[in-house]
Amino acid sequence: MSSLFSPFTLRGVTFKNRITVSPMCMYSSTDGFANDWHLVHLGSRAVGGAGLIITEAAAVAPEGRITPDDLGIWKDEHLPELRRITAFLRAHGAVPGIQLAHAGRKASTYTSWKGSGVVPEAEGGWPTVAPSAVPFHAGQPAPIELNQEGIDKVIADFRAATVRALAAGFQVLELHAAHGYLLHEFLSPLSNARTDAYGGSFENRSRLLLQVVEATRAAWPAEYPLFVRLSATDWTEGGWTAADSVALAIILKDKGVDLIDCSTGGNVPAATIPVEPGYQVPFAEQIRREAGIPTGAVGIITQAAQAEAIVASGQADLVLLAREMLRDPNFPLHAAKELGVDVVWPDQYARAKR
Repeated sequence: MSSLFSPFTLRGVTFKNRITVSPMCMYSSTDGFANDWHLVHLGSRAVGGAGLIITEAAAVAPEGRITPDDLGIWKDEHLPELRRITAFLRAHGAVPGIQLAHAGRKASTYTSWKGSGVVPEAEGGWPTVAPSAVPFHAGQPAPIELNQEGIDKVIADFRAATVRALAAGFQVLELHAAHGYLLHEFLSPLSNARTDAYGGSFENRSRLLLQVVEATRAAWPAEYPLFVRLSATDWTEGGWTAADSVALAIILKDKGVDLIDCSTGGNVPAATIPVEPGYQVPFAEQIRREAGIPTGAVGIITQAAQAEAIVASGQADLVLLAREMLRDPNFPLHAAKELGVDVVWPDQYARAKR
């Protein structure tokens, strides 16, 4: 029996296998709307056999977009197109998940194939917000330091997006607190220089994320899982650490979070990251072991045997694949064949099974 292809249940939701399509920005929206690109992109991975499919970062507010081309869920008008997607995913055996995000000081940037750097307001950009008025790159405009009213708006925006996510048919909700975006910016001392109740100590720097978790968990059905994506380390001296992630994961578990999606980095441009196959898996293993909470492993997981070993050895409960899923939307079907697991292929593809 393959561990990778064993079912996994969190709360009232069962994933048919442990293979998850990791959130990947497509930068293909206008005014936050999903479209046929998103339907075909995500739908093809459901046909390809993934157990859980998480959308790219969906901005909870217009100012929370990384680029002007980001997916959004800040208004009810976004819901009909998202419902098309969730209905298709569920019809083909995948659990639909959505990642809610606010880009903070890393917002208002160009999509990579359209330009580089910050989009000026004259070209459709907008002022960014952050825990402190410290830009991500030297030379960029300083973000606006959030006051209490701004912080309250962030919490309210995440809660409202949660209500919309439920109405859109999603069954898993992930909060993006990694990669140097707003919630991560509050967590890390490298980006948070505040001296009020949201800065300084670990407790204070964690406050916003915990308030967002409380607001979203209260609005999210008890039978549906809540994930949090963390950057388990900043890879930079004086920054967020693996020990911080374990301590936070223990608290998050108590607040009703069901799984920690373990990534790393992204908060400071100068970080040196030892990128190699499976380089982030040890963090998923550590958090799972020391915090006693399920985890997901992500980061250059490209081989069926590699993914199988991660789950079988107890390093993580889910494996999240990104670029490998771009290369091969049918990775789960191919992995099952490689591991000798008999899985159901779509009727339309059955002639290719052997």
